[in-house]
Amino acid sequence: MLDERFNEVYDKFKLNLYKNMFANLQDREATLTATETFTIEVIHCLNRPKVSEVTEFLEISHPNIAYKISQLVKKGYLRKVQSQEDRREFYLECTDKFYKYNDMKTAYVHTVLERLKDRVDKSEIEVLEKVLGIMSDELMPEVTDFIKNKIEDEEK
Repeated sequence: MLDERFNEVYDKFKLNLYKNMFANLQDREATLTATETFTIEVIHCLNRPKVSEVTEFLEISHPNIAYKISQLVKKGYLRKVQSQEDRREFYLECTDKFYKYNDMKTAYVHTVLERLKDRVDKSEIEVLEKVLGIMSDELMPEVTDFIKNKIEDEEK
């Protein structure tokens, strides 16, 4: 039952995002392919990664990711910023154009959470926050460990 309910909520968030994406297609001059959308989402979640970090995380070849990055730069969703420490490395930064798209996604999450706060007790919200924290911090090592290692490397 838990699996079904969690997937139901996850699917509804995705469906709302996709519905909004299709509704706004005609407003965007350079739309993203599905692969480009997934790529920019990964780059955003990795928070200003180096090209090599995206390649490592996605476990794909450098030429493959380089092509996707060049398309995202050309379409205005991403910019490459050369590292001051190692001029061979580039950091990937999302642009305002990406953040306009991202706002579409986060707005619905905000709406649902505000509705939830109106519906359940504060103590239930605190339990949900605790459960989500456990899930994020402890139960998703395939992703969490990569992000933690990236942060530790940046601090060195």
